[in-house]
Amino acid sequence: MRTRVLTVVLAFAVLAVAGFAVPLLAVTSAQRTQQLVAARTADLDRFAGLAEQAAESDDTGALTADVRRYTELYGEAVVVVDARRAPVVQTGGLRAADPAVARLVDAALRNQPVSPGGTLRPWSRADRLLARPVGTGTRVSGAVVLRASVRVAADDIALRWALVLAGAGLFAVACVLLARRATQWVVRPLHRLDHAVGTLAAGLPPEHARAGGPPELRQLATGFNRMADGVTTALEQQRRLVADTSHQLRNPLAALRLRIDSLQPHLRTSATRTYTGVTAELERMEHLLDDLLTLANAEHRAGELAVTDARESCCDATAVAAAQARLWQPVAEQAGVHLEFVPGPAVLVACSEGELAQVADILFDNAIKYAGSGARVETRCLTEGPDAVLEVQDDGPGLATGELPRAGTRFWRSERHREVRGSGLGLAIAERLVAGHAGHVEFTAAEPRGLCVRVVLPKGHPA
Repeated sequence: MRTRVLTVVLAFAVLAVAGFAVPLLAVTSAQRTQQLVAARTADLDRFAGLAEQAAESDDTGALTADVRRYTELYGEAVVVVDARRAPVVQTGGLRAADPAVARLVDAALRNQPVSPGGTLRPWSRADRLLARPVGTGTRVSGAVVLRASVRVAADDIALRWALVLAGAGLFAVACVLLARRATQWVVRPLHRLDHAVGTLAAGLPPEHARAGGPPELRQLATGFNRMADGVTTALEQQRRLVADTSHQLRNPLAALRLRIDSLQPHLRTSATRTYTGVTAELERMEHLLDDLLTLANAEHRAGELAVTDARESCCDATAVAAAQARLWQPVAEQAGVHLEFVPGPAVLVACSEGELAQVADILFDNAIKYAGSGARVETRCLTEGPDAVLEVQDDGPGLATGELPRAGTRFWRSERHREVRGSGLGLAIAERLVAGHAGHVEFTAAEPRGLCVRVVLPKGHPA
């Protein structure tokens, strides 16, 4: 946001500087050009007056001497001709027979105004020709042509342009500094507020957004701090309720299990079925409490990673998946499931080894439980562009097409797997852990049957 705001402000500053500097540069050039033309026109008028006197007195000595002194002093050539276009005096290598001079002489003898075209620029170097008729009205007795050098005038224009551009540059720098300061004044409180919002959204205790900037932002920060205190208190109470409930129920459940186990020797044979059902439900409740506590920890960890962006951890997904597959091999054999890990090259993934192992355990547990006896579970690690993929695929009954989008929903279980014990929280825990590392979990139908679960995470980079 800071870059966009600063870009807009600087664009307006550049337009303002250009709107001020460009006309000033044009005016400067026009003024200096007019000064040059006015000075040379005065010289032409003086030469024309001397030429008129020479024509009347038939003495060109004063005219010739003055023109030659002028050329020696200023280095600018002068040509004076009479009414018959015959040269009276020629200096500086300029000749009346030159085509450009001849055209100006013809125009002057017709008493037409002759002025040099165009405004001078710093890079102008070509000399300008100016002409003036000798005499007035219909009594034109000759013409004067002067070749004016523009170098001094162009250098003056370059100096004035440099001063104007330096002033415009200083003004632009001042605008940049002012815009940057004003942008920081407005945007910095927004960055602090954005960080506080992200922290709050992740369920972590947020830092109070410091009031600063315009009055509207200070009022917004104050309102957010009050809201954050209320939301943080509510979230903390909710998290504490889940954790405390899971923890506090363990002791009564442990005591209940001891009492139920102590009743077994005193039960009749007809009560065995009831006893078995009670112990099974008790185990299910214990597993549910464990999963709830694990889910709460996973959500807290995911929120912490989302806010702090602490993804510097990295591990080899292939090595982790292979190690966990070996640990689950006895469980798979006991369930009649063939668990196979497909070897492959090392795949670095941006995730800690412990969290990736926890995700792999959840996937193996679900695949072994729900694929059924005689099924085959195959796992591999691979890379796809910027992502690393941990894939677990089975050829069990799988899920229906309409059930795939709900596979990671909390407490959801497929109707065809109701007889298999479970809390319905395993995949939800895996998704939260993976989401904290900017990844996601994909559920697709395997061919010809079964379920394919893909954990997609960003690639890791070796330290």
